Amino acid sequence: MQLYSVNAGNFKLDGGAMFGVVPKSIWNRSNPADENNMCSWSMRCLLIEDGDRLILIDNGMGDKQDAKFFGHYYLHGNDTLEKSLAAHGFTPDDITDVFLTHLHFDHCGGSIKKEGDTLVPAFKNAIFWSNEAHWDWATNPNEREKASFLKENILPIEASGQLSLINTPESHFTKNGLLHTASFANNIDIRFVHGHTEKMMLPQIHYKGHTIVYMADLLPSVGHLPLPYVMSYDMFPLTTLHEKKSFLQEAFENQYVLFFEHDAVHECVKLVQTEKGIRAGAAFTLADL
Repeated sequence: MQLYSVNAGNFKLDGGAMFGVVPKSIWNRSNPADENNMCSWSMRCLLIEDGDRLILIDNGMGDKQDAKFFGHYYLHGNDTLEKSLAAHGFTPDDITDVFLTHLHFDHCGGSIKKEGDTLVPAFKNAIFWSNEAHWDWATNPNEREKASFLKENILPIEASGQLSLINTPESHFTKNGLLHTASFANNIDIRFVHGHTEKMMLPQIHYKGHTIVYMADLLPSVGHLPLPYVMSYDMFPLTTLHEKKSFLQEAFENQYVLFFEHDAVHECVKLVQTEKGIRAGAAFTLADL
């Protein structure tokens, strides 16, 4: 197995929305905002080469939306998904599996591209993986979340015949509380979390003697490690708070590697115990493992 960090680009979101009830005077120290109160975030995907499978976890927001849409998100930098794949010697046609942590546009928008006026899969040889409960949640969205579930990103996946839905898992208890897990492939398990959106999936990968967890939107960045730092985008913030507390204790005790999707500066960390609680140790990259 070989892992590759793949950046699909950088964008900006309102800092207040990203840090919820935490005052700007505090979060601005770790995530400085621009004159419009916007902070920079990455769309860092993970590519897993495992035998004859090439698994892409998330794929950014794509490029098929109009200028008005992208005007809200201030795309910047030179990275694109195709350029980042090419840097590792791959093309979109090489991808065998696209694993979608959840169906918000900045995680799955690259799944579908335009060919003329037609919407088609950007990964023509891949199976697209979601789960039953989240797919239903995204295709029948509530009013608060519907702006994040764009039908042009989602429905063409099903229409293509390339969609596969993972069964909703059974739950079990650990010493840190209730945990929902399933197996995806050799050395790849799935953790299900429910605070950000219904049944978001976090891949947990056993690699070179380490356990790497792709954090998606449970912990978007190092700046979100303190427990009260919960995004306003989360549907169930108290659930997120509980999930963070349980996960951080488990991750610290077992020295998991946390791989951040949205942190524009820090790719990976392990956790350390401080007088303020569990925090990030020194940052590193996958290539350092």
